Amino acid sequence: MALHLFYHPFSSYCWKALIPLYRAGTAFQVRLVNNGDAATDDEWRRLWPLAKMPLLVDDGRVVTEASIIVEYLDRHHPGSSPLIPSDADTALEVRALDRFFDNYIHAPTQAIVGDRLRAPETQDPVGVAQAHDRLETALGWLDAHMDGRAWAVGDAFTLADCAAAPPLFYSDWVHPWRDRFPNAAAYRARLNATPEMSRCIKDARYFREYFPGGAPDQD
Repeated sequence: MALHLFYHPFSSYCWKALIPLYRAGTAFQVRLVNNGDAATDDEWRRLWPLAKMPLLVDDGRVVTEASIIVEYLDRHHPGSSPLIPSDADTALEVRALDRFFDNYIHAPTQAIVGDRLRAPETQDPVGVAQAHDRLETALGWLDAHMDGRAWAVGDAFTLADCAAAPPLFYSDWVHPWRDRFPNAAAYRARLNATPEMSRCIKDARYFREYFPGGAPDQD
């Protein structure tokens, strides 16, 4: 059974899917998109006309959306410990934290980055200010939540941590926050130190010069 991941190594949502693959040691074939390979890009768009990354193909079965890919991998290509807890209530908490990181850390970070790609006359300073405000509020909540915790939910690494690692990494690039939120900063450092996240960071280093507005000299 062949797994194919359509992805780009600098994409934060692709990191979310790569983390469980690396964590479980699952063999897969990389399909690099938006990198000059027209045939791969055409196949990606044929499989998923919305052209969003990551996209997983498992022996012909197409799986879209990073959170669903993580759950799919946890079910069909599991690692040594589950990413979705067996206890139903704990699983709901994991999924709630997954949505928190996507909606309130990932989304405003991407809004700030996306605005940098716009022509000056089409930029949205009000929207960017709102994104900064949302990040500040969300990070304040996370800092309180992480007091005394190692991982987002319970004592084990879960889907919630897969969701947390990429946006916590990139959000500090566009909205420096680590000096104000020590618990969240310590959590970010723990995530970055995991072998799977370290690999994502290393593999993406080549592309840093393309980060909109310039990548900071950190991480």
